[in-house]
Amino acid sequence: MTLDNGEIDPSVKPSGTGCKECLAAGGWWLHLRRCAKCGHIGCCDSSPNQHARAHFGSTKHSVMTSFEPTEDWFYDFRTEKFLEGTKLAPPLSHPVGQPVPGPHGLVPKDWQEMLH
Repeated sequence: MTLDNGEIDPSVKPSGTGCKECLAAGGWWLHLRRCAKCGHIGCCDSSPNQHARAHFGSTKHSVMTSFEPTEDWFYDFRTEKFLEGTKLAPPLSHPVGQPVPGPHGLVPKDWQEMLH
């Protein structure tokens, strides 16, 4: 399925290289997701705080894409389905050397027990 209802803005750059809210709070994430409408970077549904889904809840921006290297899929929170997107403004992922989970130095030793 391809989405063409204004939920994707290919010109918007990502908000940073890590989850905006986790970085502000000194937290950590498993994987990163990018809002296809405004570029907000949030953490995935497996991460403790699920900031990408919270961003959808507060903004109603329903389409996000992976912000992980080598991944190029789009997902619609409204339909809970994957869909085809378009090429977005770079960068398309966090830096390749950035650890997963991340950020470096903030991931607890028992991080796997905290995943959803």
